[in-house]
Amino acid sequence: MRRGWGCGWNRLGSVRWMWAFTMFLVGLCWGGLPWEATAQVPRIQGQGTAASAMSNAYAAQADDPSAVHYNPAGMTQLSGVQVMAGALIAGGSTNFTSPTGATARGDRNGSAAWPPPGHTFITANLKDLGVTALGDLTAGIGLTVPFGSLTRWPNDGPFRTATTFNTLPLLDIKPTLAYKATDNLSLGLGADIYTFSGLVGEGQVEKQSVWPGGLGIPAGSKVELSGKDTAAGFNASLLYTALRNTDGKPVANIGIVYRSQATLHLSGALLANGAKVSDAKATLVLPQVITGAIALWPVRTSEREWKLEMDVDYVGWKSVRNLDVTLANGVTIPQPQNWKSTYAVMLGTEYKWLVLESLPNWEVALRAGYTNQQQQMPDLTYDPGIPSSDLHIVGGGVGFICKEQGSFLGLMRCGDFGVGSLKPKAIGLDLSYQAAFYEDRTVLGNRNPTVNGTYRTTLHTGGVSIRMIY
Repeated sequence: MRRGWGCGWNRLGSVRWMWAFTMFLVGLCWGGLPWEATAQVPRIQGQGTAASAMSNAYAAQADDPSAVHYNPAGMTQLSGVQVMAGALIAGGSTNFTSPTGATARGDRNGSAAWPPPGHTFITANLKDLGVTALGDLTAGIGLTVPFGSLTRWPNDGPFRTATTFNTLPLLDIKPTLAYKATDNLSLGLGADIYTFSGLVGEGQVEKQSVWPGGLGIPAGSKVELSGKDTAAGFNASLLYTALRNTDGKPVANIGIVYRSQATLHLSGALLANGAKVSDAKATLVLPQVITGAIALWPVRTSEREWKLEMDVDYVGWKSVRNLDVTLANGVTIPQPQNWKSTYAVMLGTEYKWLVLESLPNWEVALRAGYTNQQQQMPDLTYDPGIPSSDLHIVGGGVGFICKEQGSFLGLMRCGDFGVGSLKPKAIGLDLSYQAAFYEDRTVLGNRNPTVNGTYRTTLHTGGVSIRMIY
């Protein structure tokens, strides 16, 4: 029985039509709450398939609807109305060996991650739609899964009193605006509304374990902590073109993105063997993130493009000092965390063919990337529900755009999809793959001695996105 804690469109001329946002996506990826009641908030970087293929080095490019997430200022590069939706299928495992030789295997996502982590973005260039009174303004909205979790460990494993199951289906709703201030400078501003899926199941942060005893709960009981809330933060960004070629196309971009901290005041319950024991409350802090990025195009002609990009993320995990849980009777379960802030360096490249004799009116892109990310969790507060060690990610992928006159499988023109004004001018498909290799980590001196040992984690992620350009 699972119930209640949840951490919660260059120009097209005059275009007149109604467009609707009717999609939802739910993400389940990483998180935790050990029996001491920890609620962890691992960050999911991949929020767009093209970007994921470049290991998320995308803030200085940001030229598809996923700009809503990676750099909202980049939305000014998008013409008309554009829609993108996709999902990531994640799987992998952690192998654990204790100092005494006991072993356990934890499954992460895989078949249990349903619905998979997903993303949906819609952008509308208001000037292209005939709305000129507001200047060169682009509006967008996104639905992403920037933080999340789904992890299972055996109920009879060596640290069953720490964690057996974690889930954190946290969503981010992102209403966003971008303004083209000059030919070379665009600015973005938006909100991040964090809440829980709720559309599937109950939508909440949840942690299960085997109770070690205390608080009047018999040892060996299956316990569960759960809760939910909604909180808001904001993001601000810029995209600056420092250099253009003789055709006027950018060949050097600089991107800067700031995402604010947000605090979820979780309200939920403590359950033992499916029965409610007490109401419970806790505070979950989502970190601020600062991104600096530079993109260079050594080749950018009317026929082909080659881009190189480097992004650096600073993630303010030091805001996660404690995650104390307070029960209805006033008893507080202290939960010090003392995480440290970290950096991630992302390198990505894209080679794009714009004119192909074999595929007239198609564009094809090949992508690859590498990320190095620091771990944030000290040994003392390490949680088996979260793979926290220095991380190396290798990504790759391919993208296709079929324009209005292009033929799909020789059967029909791409411009013939849809009905009436809903027929797109181009359809895009992006595919990606990432392999995440965590360095082996040996945990010593954890507050729960059963957690001490060596962890070896590997994750694999496949992604797909569909893009419509109107």
